[in-house]
Amino acid sequence: MKLFFPLLLLTITTLLSCQEKVIQKEVKKKPNIIFIISDDQSWGDYSFMGHPHIQTPNIDALAKESATYTRGYVSSPLCGPSLATIISGKYAFQHGQTGNDGGDSGKGPTLWNDKDDEELRAKQFKLSKKQGLNYLYSEQRNELFDVVKEKFYQNKLLTDYLSEAGYRSFQSGKWWLGSWKEGKFDAGMTHGDYKRKGRHGDEGLKIGREGLEPIYNFIEESQKDDTPFFVWYAPFLPHTPHNPPQELLDKYLKVAPSKSVAEYWAMCEWFDQTVGALMLHLKEKSIDDNTLIVYTTDNGWIQSEKHHVYAPRSKRAPHEGGVRTPIMFRFPGTIEPEMDEDNLVSNIDLVPTVLEFLDVNADDLPGINALDKEKSKAREALFIECYNHDILDVKKPAETVLYKVAINNRWKLMVPNPKMVIREYEKTEEQYMGYYSNKVQLFDLKNDPGEMVNLAEKYPEVVAQMSQQIDQWWQPTE
Repeated sequence: MKLFFPLLLLTITTLLSCQEKVIQKEVKKKPNIIFIISDDQSWGDYSFMGHPHIQTPNIDALAKESATYTRGYVSSPLCGPSLATIISGKYAFQHGQTGNDGGDSGKGPTLWNDKDDEELRAKQFKLSKKQGLNYLYSEQRNELFDVVKEKFYQNKLLTDYLSEAGYRSFQSGKWWLGSWKEGKFDAGMTHGDYKRKGRHGDEGLKIGREGLEPIYNFIEESQKDDTPFFVWYAPFLPHTPHNPPQELLDKYLKVAPSKSVAEYWAMCEWFDQTVGALMLHLKEKSIDDNTLIVYTTDNGWIQSEKHHVYAPRSKRAPHEGGVRTPIMFRFPGTIEPEMDEDNLVSNIDLVPTVLEFLDVNADDLPGINALDKEKSKAREALFIECYNHDILDVKKPAETVLYKVAINNRWKLMVPNPKMVIREYEKTEEQYMGYYSNKVQLFDLKNDPGEMVNLAEKYPEVVAQMSQQIDQWWQPTE
């Protein structure tokens, strides 16, 4: 008996220890999460999307290893509202950041869209542009934008969800909403102080262009603590200034139609190189197989052949050049790689898709789990909202909407706000501002991907049906 009880106790302890080890093995390790967000890049400006000259080998590899949706869309073709949607999972009319600046910065046609005299309009635009440079970092702009921030931070953000799940989060790159601390990150780069030129990323905009060390350091700290991490990598690439490394510029000068185009193409490859460096670092740290990569862009861009600006029907526009982007989800062993050219996915879906991996209920969010085939096929339409660059009335931010857009597998309907878009803008120099047509436009994307023929009058029943969908979706509360 004296030997029996000690042996029995040892046996029970051993069994419990083995059982604990089995249970530990069964507990699924939380994946690290990285958002890679391109800045001002056209949906076709990747080699895997068929561009004849731009080379993006690292993003191509990412696309091959991901569930890649070539018909992805942004919720808004302007960076501020779009990025705010990516972190909140809500539309701009819900989260409140509908533009990039509060008040009138002079970066839009708001001072002259109701003028008939072309010469007077040109003078006012030139004057407002000059004034705008001083306004962007002014106390007035920031007092108004603080109203926007106050409303926005009433929303639960992805960083909030991840913090509750035990994650540490790091911000780098573009960030409009103050500092990384305000965004509920645990560490970051953007200070957001307008007195130190803080507006849309400040110190964070160095990421990528000046290396990735801040991200590498954060990952190393998280690994030491064995803590799952979230990285917001939204570099100022290929965004202007288009000042690529000389060897890349020389490469594209040989094939581009102009220097401005060559510079932009080179920026796209420079951005691709940073993506490759990040992916290589994950592999070297043996964490690439347990890291969920989410890829998107904030809004589109078509490079002007003559100037260092975007061409019409791209950035800030409701057209495909402004709103379309490839969207990818990579998680080896969990997400099966696929090149999906049919199903529609939006950046409104990014937060719900991530939360699905954490078993967090996202039913109160308007997006869906993009990887759920049944939900994707059941979706009747995607919605997009295009706004003026400036939020003219920060207490009623949705009033500056320019277009409300609905897209399904075939049709795209663009409905203008007649209070903002009061006429046809036909001249090229006028179309840079995101103002195009005050007519309802319907395009058959299957047969007219370039959106050349307006079929609204020919198919009034389609216009009526999709207009009703827009009315049911777009419900601002202010």
